[in-house]
Amino acid sequence: MALQTLNPYRQAAAVSPAPSPAPRRGHPPPQSLLHLPPRRRLAGGAARPRAVAAAVSGAVNEARRRGAPQDGGEDGRKDTDLATLGNLCVDVVLSVPQLPPAPREERKAYMERLAASPPDQKFWEAGGNCNLAFAAARLGLSCSTLGHVGEEIYGKFILDVLQAEGISVVGMLENTNAAACRQAYETLLCWVLVDPFQKHGFCSRADFSEEPTFSWIRKLPADIRTAIHHSKILFCNGYAFDEFFPDVIASSIDCAIDSGTAVFFDPGPRGKSLLHGTLDEQRALEHALSLSDVLLLTSDEAESLTNIRNPVQAGQELLKRGIRTKQVVIKMGSKGSIMITKNTISCAPAFKIDVVDTVGCGDSFTAAIAFGFLHDLPAVNTLTLANAVGAATATGCGAGRMLLAWIKYYSS
Repeated sequence: MALQTLNPYRQAAAVSPAPSPAPRRGHPPPQSLLHLPPRRRLAGGAARPRAVAAAVSGAVNEARRRGAPQDGGEDGRKDTDLATLGNLCVDVVLSVPQLPPAPREERKAYMERLAASPPDQKFWEAGGNCNLAFAAARLGLSCSTLGHVGEEIYGKFILDVLQAEGISVVGMLENTNAAACRQAYETLLCWVLVDPFQKHGFCSRADFSEEPTFSWIRKLPADIRTAIHHSKILFCNGYAFDEFFPDVIASSIDCAIDSGTAVFFDPGPRGKSLLHGTLDEQRALEHALSLSDVLLLTSDEAESLTNIRNPVQAGQELLKRGIRTKQVVIKMGSKGSIMITKNTISCAPAFKIDVVDTVGCGDSFTAAIAFGFLHDLPAVNTLTLANAVGAATATGCGAGRMLLAWIKYYSS
């Protein structure tokens, strides 16, 4: 098996360019909360290393030289590059003095008090898979988001923000249940709590339900199937299991395969719990792992799914288990990233930058992997681009729309 590496800028691997998004579950909110805005970007931003800008612009120029993204299907009607499944939420980002632990019921009551009096809209940000769509759109990909948003102010906020970026939304209201309570149809909120040390705590109503948040969705709606059919890539991550029943997720993957749509799957922190979850969750996880074209994991996540500590060997094991798997991408934090295919092992180092905030880095990283996949870039070029875009994101505070200017800056 060939080994490919790339280190054209000789930058020290000193930043985690693409960590998986932090889990929403298991992080309690503080007992006292200050409604303060998240820390603003430093004037002029953190240092913008030339290596990052060169890597991004170089990969984009190489993609332009190669022409339009590959078709990805035989019918010629795939007019969307990337579609994301679920995880459409509004992040309410609040600065807090500390993130102390608290019992489950106290956390739930506290979150309900927060939701009863929403903070000013200046604290809101489109979160979840919106971040991936934002990053991909800034890299020049056409994107759609597939999932549920409510008809209240939060849902309108997400729709307006995505529309402003040219990202379409395909909703899931076909299988509505008249008996379901009003709250079941509300947009998912994720409270993002940031302490003075820039540590993050996350909580949402998905943390306190035994059933998926949108349990009234029992089958994949026809509009979603059509959207998948017209997409070149379908992205799904472990957080989708917080929203949909396992059968719905498995059906979306089957729909993609039947449509000639590539499947990207990132189990994220949920992978370990799904591995030991219900029988349906275990089956759906195995379905996603074996039938995806591209798997994206941190080294810890790869180890938890394979019991193999060596990231290359863990990636090779996942590749061997896969039926359709073409690439396994391992995110190594400060050590860079690795892509394992049937014939090659490619790696690229991290970039040395002044880290301000790692939120959104994993989403940016995934968007760049999708960009390289669609443009058929060499593996080392794709990894270097992904590391660079993740590093660029880490040089500013916040995600969502805050992430956009940085990717635009580095890709221009």
